[in-house]
Amino acid sequence: MRYINKKNLSLLTSHELINHPISSDIEENISGLKKILFNCSDAVFREFTFGSRGHKGLVLYFDGLTDRREIEENIIKPLILEIGMVNIDPGLEDQGHLFLKIKNSIVAVAEVKELSTLGEIVHHISSGDTILIIDGYDRALSAGTRSWQTRSIQTPDNEVVIFGPKEGFSETLRFNTALLRRRIKSSNFKIEAFILGRVTKTDVVLCYVEGIAPPGLVEEVKARLKRIDVDGILDSAMLEEFIVDHKNTIFSQVEHTEKPDRVAAHLLEGRVGIMVDGSPMAIIMPISFPQFWLSPEDYYNNYIPASLFRMLRFVAFWISLLLPSLYVAVITFHHEMIPTALYLTIAATRQGVPFPAFIEAILLEITFELLREAGLRLPRAVGPAVSIVGALIIGDAAVRAGLVSTPMVVIVAATGIASFVTPAYNAGIINRIARFGFLAASSVLGFLGIMIVLILMLTRMASLSSLGLPYLSPLAPANLEQMTDVVVRRPWFSNLHRPYLEGMQNYVRQNRQGGGEKH
Repeated sequence: MRYINKKNLSLLTSHELINHPISSDIEENISGLKKILFNCSDAVFREFTFGSRGHKGLVLYFDGLTDRREIEENIIKPLILEIGMVNIDPGLEDQGHLFLKIKNSIVAVAEVKELSTLGEIVHHISSGDTILIIDGYDRALSAGTRSWQTRSIQTPDNEVVIFGPKEGFSETLRFNTALLRRRIKSSNFKIEAFILGRVTKTDVVLCYVEGIAPPGLVEEVKARLKRIDVDGILDSAMLEEFIVDHKNTIFSQVEHTEKPDRVAAHLLEGRVGIMVDGSPMAIIMPISFPQFWLSPEDYYNNYIPASLFRMLRFVAFWISLLLPSLYVAVITFHHEMIPTALYLTIAATRQGVPFPAFIEAILLEITFELLREAGLRLPRAVGPAVSIVGALIIGDAAVRAGLVSTPMVVIVAATGIASFVTPAYNAGIINRIARFGFLAASSVLGFLGIMIVLILMLTRMASLSSLGLPYLSPLAPANLEQMTDVVVRRPWFSNLHRPYLEGMQNYVRQNRQGGGEKH
């Protein structure tokens, strides 16, 4: 093995030192590590001697990421006080027997690994492990002493349910994988680890159930993860743009969730999940657009009311997407469709309003979106109050000032309420953006414009896929058996299983090169 020597050590940059093997000279290792960790004030170098022959040792860790009591009690104290009780033939120490004795008999930590490069040392201490280096050996020991402040397991704020589990993911990856392991106790449940980000070295895991998830699907997701080459990954949402089939579109091709029971349910259907250390959100793929209408609570409630609520969400989706544009089209082009009494009432409320219906709708929709965003960004104590009071005051003031008509305020308010019914937040974003396209088309061509935009939207959605799964599946291509668990909730006592992702075995041939559009 090639060692670092003092003569050329000063000529190497910290980047070059990262790839160097560990030297058998502890002083060279200390010099190299101090150069790599220059200006890292939280790096702790604890040098000491142990044993009857005065062996030199080094304990290295980052303060704040480790359990200091465990380091003192299970690493340093046994080496200083107990090493003398271990009988080692002095003639065998140079052959690695001392190193093995320390690894197997002295260090009282559950997880111990051998490291061979300085880069591995830096990665492990950055993850909260403690490194032990012994003079005379070109290897190091990594002891699992990770301990840092974490957010406790809480109820997800973004996916509130009445029935079912209330646990949600936190920002600690290992806690999140444990929540899944508690629900899927099979040995076929696999959690494969990756390290992404040239600078951040972020831990990422791929979860799937072997024997249920198609092997081709798993291999394709692995290949796409390995192709990611960026400086850092800070959240699971950052992975979405790298691994989806179609990148230049507003339609989300993954599902985001904070609920471990929801992830477990998807894994049992043959999908895969991806989780990132530091993010409480898991992403699920492949998915289809009708999946965004489903709530995890549907499967914890009786299938009859669950089916009715699901159909209500379906209706609310179309209301939030088309109601403002239908109103503008009727007021502008299709007066004859409104009963005479209602039309006279609407006309009376519009007297004195200086803007056409389209401008009214745009102004109110933009105001509503501003209030929605303000309610999200403001502190939790005042956010809801500002959004509700702001909507009441602005809406009433706008009507009194004659800037907008009362029916338009009602239409936009109903649209906003319907948009909140969609369980998936990323599906709601699609709806909010597409709504403005329908509004513009209805102001120019009326119902014809709405139909043109709707056809273009459905055509685009039909052309999309998520890892080879058609985006509108099972509606297009139609699959009547799978529709029994989309439009309504299939009862548990039926002999039919929940919809399985048919046709994914062929996706490898379709997506071997990554599939879909490129950046």
